[in-house]
Amino acid sequence: MDHQPKFFENLSGTGKAIGVLTSGGDAQGMNAAVRAVVRMGIYVKAKVYFVYEGYQGMVDGGDNIVEVSWESVSSILQVGGTVIGSARCKSFRTREGRLQAAYNLVQRGITNLCVIGGDGSLTGANLFREEWSGLLEELAQKGQIDEEAVKKYAYLNIVGMVGSIDNDFCGTDMTIGTDSALHRIIEVVDAIMTTAQSHQRTFVLEVMGRHCGYLALVSALACGADWVFIPEYPPEEGWEDSMCVKLSENRARKKRLNIIIVAEGAIDCHNKPITSEKVKDLVVQRLGFDTRVTILGHVQRGGTPSAFDRILASRMGVEAVLALLEATPATPACVVSLSGNQAVRLPLMECVQMTQEVQKAMDEGRFVEAVKLRGRSFENNLNTYKLLSHKKPDAELPTTNFNVAVLNVGAPAAGMNAAVRAAVRVGITEGHKMFAVIDGFEGFARGKIKEISWGDVGGWTGQGGSILGTKRTLPAKYLEKIADQMRTNNINALMVIGGFEAYESCLQLYEARSCFEEFCVPICVLPATISNNVPGTDFSIGADTALNAIVETCDRIKQSASGTKRRVFIIETMGGYCGYLANMGALAAGADAAYIFEEQFDIRELQANVEHLTEKMKTSIQRGLVLRNENCNENYTTDFIYQLYSEEGKGVFDCRKNVLGHMQQGGAPSPFDRNFGTKISAKAMQWISKKLKETYRKEEGKIFANTDDSVCLLGMRRRNLVFQPVAELKTETDFVHRIPKEQWWLKLRPLMKILAKYKTSYDVSDSGQLEHVAMHSPKEAETGAI
Repeated sequence: MDHQPKFFENLSGTGKAIGVLTSGGDAQGMNAAVRAVVRMGIYVKAKVYFVYEGYQGMVDGGDNIVEVSWESVSSILQVGGTVIGSARCKSFRTREGRLQAAYNLVQRGITNLCVIGGDGSLTGANLFREEWSGLLEELAQKGQIDEEAVKKYAYLNIVGMVGSIDNDFCGTDMTIGTDSALHRIIEVVDAIMTTAQSHQRTFVLEVMGRHCGYLALVSALACGADWVFIPEYPPEEGWEDSMCVKLSENRARKKRLNIIIVAEGAIDCHNKPITSEKVKDLVVQRLGFDTRVTILGHVQRGGTPSAFDRILASRMGVEAVLALLEATPATPACVVSLSGNQAVRLPLMECVQMTQEVQKAMDEGRFVEAVKLRGRSFENNLNTYKLLSHKKPDAELPTTNFNVAVLNVGAPAAGMNAAVRAAVRVGITEGHKMFAVIDGFEGFARGKIKEISWGDVGGWTGQGGSILGTKRTLPAKYLEKIADQMRTNNINALMVIGGFEAYESCLQLYEARSCFEEFCVPICVLPATISNNVPGTDFSIGADTALNAIVETCDRIKQSASGTKRRVFIIETMGGYCGYLANMGALAAGADAAYIFEEQFDIRELQANVEHLTEKMKTSIQRGLVLRNENCNENYTTDFIYQLYSEEGKGVFDCRKNVLGHMQQGGAPSPFDRNFGTKISAKAMQWISKKLKETYRKEEGKIFANTDDSVCLLGMRRRNLVFQPVAELKTETDFVHRIPKEQWWLKLRPLMKILAKYKTSYDVSDSGQLEHVAMHSPKEAETGAI
């Protein structure tokens, strides 16, 4: 897509005033959104006002509406909830209340509102906008404002951002706060699993979601729960029997614990509530299992926002300001939202109407439709969960006589085990025999290969690292031995889960097909590396977990720095030559600079950064944070930068350095990585099954796949999951530095700089188009969003 880049420099906010408020239930990440709106607003020379306590503050006026500065939003990025407060407001629902609110805004010249909240808050904002000119006329008649003000402030612009932990808003893949709420749930589930294991207990966990089962569904997928109850998909008649059979079967398979997840709004097919207590009593009465109930409650709303939520909210906040600057009287109120990896603008009322349609469908018992209306992502989650949680009896499984091997290659990445589990279980459901290869291609050459069953991968989703073991060795030096093993074990397809080495390995197998017919089988690569440096995908399994580890450490370091005052920390991140972790870590931790290989820098830039920090120390924010990718420059090492900053900052600030090292590779996988790994792996296995059918030669009784499209990498590109032949990805790859030639996240680099108060250019060509909320068509379901 060749377009002339469009920069926002020509969008000026001079003379404009923006009010920002949070309303409805709080959600982690709201502060990151507030910070981004304030700083982007000030950056484009607009005035920005906090409206404290949501709509209540707008109605009350006075000290509740205050102009803010750059420093006002310092140190709030890592804080959960909302620092400007949120309140349910009855008076704003009345015309008198809205009249008073309009008066308070006009007094300060505010005609641009950025509202962060759920669908109720956004609907209220839209009504306010529609009534605006009428309200001003009424104020003029009462003599509270003059005719000039009516003309000057003739129309109100509204841009919404959805802050809701339930992810219950149609039109957006993820609402601000959802990922953090999943973090809280998964932390609890992981902790409960150890005690449940010790006592052979069953745990019934109740999670939030009165009208939406997203949190319950995704956490069930992420922890491999035995059963899940959600409002959109009530269990069939007689579910009590099926659930008890499933639980006792699992116990018979030596599984020492059962986890059942219940959304607080769960119902049966007659619209009767299913409560956690009811489920517990059922298990105790029917099976006599030792059962406990845990209600998570408001824990899910609390705590620090995850890296994903901070980046999402920062991107949305900047996008919201751009939308306000571009708005005209004819533009409908819009919400900025995320579709795949793409920031989009959607008409607010279309989203609200579709959200209400879901509730209507559920009330009327049209549950299949309700799931569809929730969107592709929700439907995919549900289908994947159904596929992985219930093993059909052997007699009901098809038999294909195909053998599929799974292996891990490269460095360990959190989420690899979730991907292996999904591959094994989907493979068995499809009727294949599944084999696990221990220690990558090196193990393969030595014959370390064994059949793996459904039960063998139980409980793998929450395990970090690589249970199968992984090595960086490429297959080139073992081709003959690997071909022998494939022949001996009659392997008909390969799934390779790993980083850049996994991609390179499959390229080598593809190129060796002319010498070894054994490699003429379907091969699929799943990108799994903390560096996120694999061509053909925007995200890799493991990168989110590493990013959270970096951000968590940066938060602690920032805290220590603000305690000592006037201190700058230089932090080295991993990633090889790929600056993803350093750049996104800097955006999520609120760093002052990030040095990366992809954007060459020289001594002048280092000098400018030191001067920038010197200026910053004169303000009330007396600390600095600088991230450096390990290979960003061979001469400007972490030590060099540390020494340079120490020398140049003498008398103004002192310096400390920190190399994060292998802690970035460890730890339990984040909900995103568990979910992403599970879903792409299930999809890849279905692709392998399809290819096996297509390439089976009946007359010879064997598989023969020698086309380019039989060795693919499954990646997420913008909004879709796509299978791309590795042969075609060669042209997109810089093999010397082991990175893709083009990387999407470099477009977010100016964002980090703007939020750290640097002057920069920001290409906004991708934003600015108002789209419509579409019901997904069958074609979209095939390409498959996440």
